[in-house]
Amino acid sequence: MFNKRSRIKELLGTDRTGYEAVVMGWVRTFRNNQFIALNDGSTNNNLQVVVELGQYDESILKRITTGASLKVTGEVVPSLGKGQKVELKASSLEIIGDSDPEKFPLQPKKHSLEFLREIAHLRFRTNTFGSVFRVRHSLAFAIHQFFNEKGFVYLNTPIITASDAEGAGEMFKVTTLELGTPPKNEDGSIDFKEDFFGRATNLTVSGQLEGELAAMALADVYTFGPTFRAENSNTARHLAEFWMIEPEMAFYDLEDNMMLAEEFIKYIISYALTNNADDLNFLAQRLEEEEKQKPQNERSEMGLIEKLEFVTNNNFERLTYTEAIDILRESNHNKKKKFQYQITEWGVDLQSEHERYLVEKHFKKPVILTNYPKQIKAFYMRQNDDGKTVAAMDILAPGIGEIVGGSQREERLDKLVSRMNEMNISTDELDWYLDTRRFGSCPHAGFGLGFERMVQFVTGMTNIRDVIPFPRFPKNAEF
Repeated sequence: MFNKRSRIKELLGTDRTGYEAVVMGWVRTFRNNQFIALNDGSTNNNLQVVVELGQYDESILKRITTGASLKVTGEVVPSLGKGQKVELKASSLEIIGDSDPEKFPLQPKKHSLEFLREIAHLRFRTNTFGSVFRVRHSLAFAIHQFFNEKGFVYLNTPIITASDAEGAGEMFKVTTLELGTPPKNEDGSIDFKEDFFGRATNLTVSGQLEGELAAMALADVYTFGPTFRAENSNTARHLAEFWMIEPEMAFYDLEDNMMLAEEFIKYIISYALTNNADDLNFLAQRLEEEEKQKPQNERSEMGLIEKLEFVTNNNFERLTYTEAIDILRESNHNKKKKFQYQITEWGVDLQSEHERYLVEKHFKKPVILTNYPKQIKAFYMRQNDDGKTVAAMDILAPGIGEIVGGSQREERLDKLVSRMNEMNISTDELDWYLDTRRFGSCPHAGFGLGFERMVQFVTGMTNIRDVIPFPRFPKNAEF
């Protein structure tokens, strides 16, 4: 019964008429007891279904309300209305699911994003979120397609792990022990030998270390999965659960890494531009209206489509951390103390405001920063000959700052062990990782791209909670 339905996107994508079609979807509006705007989620565009006056009892017409689901059979005919070539002249209509107009919160009017976050289980039904999640799907598909075309192997790294790839310690613990009365060691610490895995475990913050293991045999691998940070960050840029794409490549240096990351970003954005034109045009218009509410000096110089095409058509600016610090220190923004965090000396960790200044004000294009101070970067990054910096790279994008973080990995066992000792990272616990440097080590590199930040960039959404279906953040774990 249901597998014979036509998708509305397909019907509206052609001017073919004079044939019977079955459509199913949800009512957006119903006017004059005659014209139903029906949407099935395949596109933001509604199909106009025309019901002849007197064709149905008043009891049926009363149930055709916003949010109700219908099955309609009819003839596809040329449309007399504006905005679409065809419409459906109903010959039979069945109400599959009612929607009480007194209780359904998404009546045909504009709703704020804040309000929609409060009813996140229903926000998929709006044009904005329909577009966002169709674009998110396309980007995810393009990611797999890109790496597949490059001959990479897709790897599933563990979600429950005993390692902390970032060394930050902001992890969610995984345990089956009784929280109130866990077994204790003689020194008062928790005895994890009694726990499910027999040791302390947590939700992964990155699949990188495990990815490196596979890269040392398969050469080119990538992971694409959920990661977790127990960071108490209530901002528009942070989530406690988010998705990461992490390729790891043997026989790559920092330059190879940068070239792959730039090509990758351009590829997936181009895919969305080609395959999601309607959704992106809708989101561009929405963003343009949002920008009009801002003061003139805070408005973006480019529209959404223009910005995306600019990224795909131009080479990313490349500079070292040291060059970036000089630019920031000498900027009028810094001298006039417009930065919340002043740039005074080499070695400071760049904040989002600094990254965005470089991208949006100074270069006005995406930027790849390289060779960061080793004291602000992770233990596994290759140490440069100057003894002060590591072969790291971050890609900064307009509107959100850092979108990619990566590095050439330290392939020299003695250097890696020395750095781990400096940072008080247990070589015993990561002995399995060190084996990759003991047996057939080679130069290798990789990076991580935060998927939600990429979706933010492509859709123009300003809050990261609006580009993931069910956001997780401090004090919120609904659904």
